[in-house]
Amino acid sequence: MPVLMPEPEGTQLGRATTYAEAYSPELLQPIARSLGRDAIGDHDFQGTDVWRLYEFSWLNARGLPQAAQVELHVPASTPSIIESKSLKLYAMSFAMTRLAGGAAEAESILTRDLSAAAGGPVKAAVHPLGTWKTLVEPMPGDLLEAMCPDVEVEDFEVNPELLRRTEGGPRTAAVCWSTNVFRSLCPVTGQPDFASISLHLAGEPVDPASLLKYLASYRRHRGFHEQCVEQIFHDLRTRFDLKVLEVQASFTRRGGIDINPFRSTVSAEPHRVPRELRQ
Repeated sequence: MPVLMPEPEGTQLGRATTYAEAYSPELLQPIARSLGRDAIGDHDFQGTDVWRLYEFSWLNARGLPQAAQVELHVPASTPSIIESKSLKLYAMSFAMTRLAGGAAEAESILTRDLSAAAGGPVKAAVHPLGTWKTLVEPMPGDLLEAMCPDVEVEDFEVNPELLRRTEGGPRTAAVCWSTNVFRSLCPVTGQPDFASISLHLAGEPVDPASLLKYLASYRRHRGFHEQCVEQIFHDLRTRFDLKVLEVQASFTRRGGIDINPFRSTVSAEPHRVPRELRQ
């Protein structure tokens, strides 16, 4: 049966946009994580959502515009995510705001406001573009679609029954696999969301072709990025005896923001957050 995430009410998604002329923290809109987790039937998740904002600017004390990249770490333990368009509108409200304290002051304000909206401690880092360094790289892991080029896909709404154990193989295995063909849909607008996903699995062996078919079955699924990753994590955890399970997704940018959820049985924070080739 498809897992349906209810459409959140009252969001800014799909609405005409008016940008604020002054700093406006009231624009931030929390959405309860329970909305997606109730649909999955699982609330036990460890990990972090890493948000990266590539369009962030303010004025210095003399009115000269400043430009920076922002990275946010939102623990999966927070009761709420922040609706992405509301985050964009909030970030844009800094554009005509004078901050005499520069990046450090912006970082302090972001940490305070986003922690309040998420209901728990959010880490914010503001990197002025003159000093920001980043590495663009593919997601780690052997590419499933290269390993299984002849797989036939017929299910395009989430179907965990596709998942299979490797037959005739080892009793346990440790693998790192990835895919670049993941797509889901926004639960409000129906717009497509594309991502690359990396999976680290150790324990009962999962058949790679069945995993690829399962991941492809999200193509018509309507869910926020975090809910999709938690659904993948839940389905693998409940169907296989895994000592290590990590699911990390790098979604392509929308509105100057990319979202990178990470869920794990062994760590609350990802070892690293790749800036994937399409980001």
